[in-house]
Amino acid sequence: MDRPVAIELRNITKTFGPVIANNNVNLDIRKGEILSVLGENGCGKTTLMNMLSGIYYPDAGQIFVNGEEVSIKSPKDAFAYKIGMVHQHFKLVDVFTAADNIILGEQMPEFSIKKEFEKIRKNYARKMAESKARQQAHIAAGGKRFGRNYDAILREQAGIFNRALLKINTLGWVKLGKRLAFNHLSRSRVKFLQALIVQYGFDVDLSKHIYEMSVSEKQTVEIIKALYRGANVLILDEPTAVLTPQEIRKLFDVLRKMRESGKSIVIITHKLNEVMEISDRVAVLRKGEHIATVETKDTNEKALADMMVGKKLNLNIDRKDPVDPKPRLIIEHMTVKNRDGLNAIDDVSFTINGGEILGIAGISGNGQKELLEGIAGLQKVESGDIIFHNPKKNKPVTFFHKDVKQIKKMAAEGFFHYPDGTKVDLSGKSKKEIVRLVNEEQILFYEDEIIDLRHRTPREIQELGIKLSFVPEDRLNMGLVGNMSIVDNMALRSYRKGKSIFVNKKRPKNLADKIIEDLEVVTPSDQTPVRRLSGGNVQKVLVGREISSSPKVLMVAYPVRGLDINSSYLIYNLLNKQKEKHVAVVYVGEDLDVLLELCDRILVLSGGKVADIVDARHITKEEVGLLMTKSCHTEASSKKEEGSDD
Repeated sequence: MDRPVAIELRNITKTFGPVIANNNVNLDIRKGEILSVLGENGCGKTTLMNMLSGIYYPDAGQIFVNGEEVSIKSPKDAFAYKIGMVHQHFKLVDVFTAADNIILGEQMPEFSIKKEFEKIRKNYARKMAESKARQQAHIAAGGKRFGRNYDAILREQAGIFNRALLKINTLGWVKLGKRLAFNHLSRSRVKFLQALIVQYGFDVDLSKHIYEMSVSEKQTVEIIKALYRGANVLILDEPTAVLTPQEIRKLFDVLRKMRESGKSIVIITHKLNEVMEISDRVAVLRKGEHIATVETKDTNEKALADMMVGKKLNLNIDRKDPVDPKPRLIIEHMTVKNRDGLNAIDDVSFTINGGEILGIAGISGNGQKELLEGIAGLQKVESGDIIFHNPKKNKPVTFFHKDVKQIKKMAAEGFFHYPDGTKVDLSGKSKKEIVRLVNEEQILFYEDEIIDLRHRTPREIQELGIKLSFVPEDRLNMGLVGNMSIVDNMALRSYRKGKSIFVNKKRPKNLADKIIEDLEVVTPSDQTPVRRLSGGNVQKVLVGREISSSPKVLMVAYPVRGLDINSSYLIYNLLNKQKEKHVAVVYVGEDLDVLLELCDRILVLSGGKVADIVDARHITKEEVGLLMTKSCHTEASSKKEEGSDD
């Protein structure tokens, strides 16, 4: 039996200049259902929901709520029609409590200094009239004008005047008192909020400050805030992006209870397994158009993925066993402080092997950023060692990061041999002879070069072949230059290698064109400034540049954040190709399913410490989630990889 329709969208169109975000989209949201909205990045799914929540206004089309056409021009209008949206980036005040944030924006009594002054004046006039009447009655009754009782009346009049004057002079404090009434309002609503928590099974402390909360708790506050305002239609944008499996299960339990109470839930997501688990129907958008809405029970992940991209997709990550993994980077007792002077990474030790992918799992803000930046030389390492094993055995020395003086010194210490196996002796040889031997690749390393990176600059580390691909939220400030073209951003990695004062753009242009083709970057040309690209395409440019640099150690943080499913699998395949080249790959990700399927080992961070290092082939998502929240499961600990550093 079909459920009644809560909201209907008819022929909705939205454009931004020449870009068509939504084109004649028709969609309905039913009462008492969970609807998932799927699509590649840039397909218009968030734009469509933003029009429902009042952030955008459609250029054409109609919106119907409970069968009546409405006009939603602001979030206030959306709330009036009982529509609420929880955005991926929460709209909360950190220094307020959960209860304060929930009631924030509720209508308060209007305060006016003029009205307050008039109120005091009228009250003063009334009191004086009453006092004067008592005075006249006292005289009429035969009382003496300067008698004891009359003096008391005069003192009363003076007191009334002084109190009125005091009130007038302290109107600023009265205004402060009105503002402090907000706290009273917050406390008075706690009983009602507590009833909401019990009704839907939320787990949150209303007296806790936002800055003390986990991501899951903040999300819960946002949901309660929408329900408190009477939302019957709740839109969630990527609600599980940074949650642990345990937190996802709790969220889904809450959403099911909301569905049972008749609420309509819309989830914007890219996780197909979660779509199949929680939703009743799935709406698929592609390039701004509505492709289909299907019953979840009548479809599968493969069919949904094919509808999203318009072609057949292989959704399997081809993970091969590591071949002869050898230590490439050894981290010993590493400590890195954050901006507040606290230990973001606290006495961490582990090994990164060449020819494998090491995953880093942890709740957001548990030291992932500081770990990678500390290794790359971007943050000061307070203590510990970062030992890099440069794979140089039987390979020729070059002038890339060695000069003649260093080569002579290392030769004297017995680091090199000739192709016939004899030890290199450069004593007595001129600079010209040494340069000739190096250029002819006649001087070879005996063993891998061992280098402590702790005191190296980022440029020195980069020249050793350690590339850091860090993809933060603000990609245009940390990874790329927004006003520069794609080609020029490619040149940022290679311009120092030029032999003249002019930058040779031939290689950067070839690289830019290759990335545009391989990663399907949507751009008018390779000369387009990257700031004009969509977020997902900016991500592709950054990740593509880093992966193309032939690194020995490749560290990538959230490389598929903002990418659609097709582009994400392209990145996974590129990382596997790096692994096959015996590159040591470090992958920091949010999706535990991907970490378990892509990585060989997983290092779990909790509170800046290593909770465990586990074999990704022999551990479950739930066990990793427990380690992330410091609830170290006995079974997970028993599966700890033998010989791993902890």
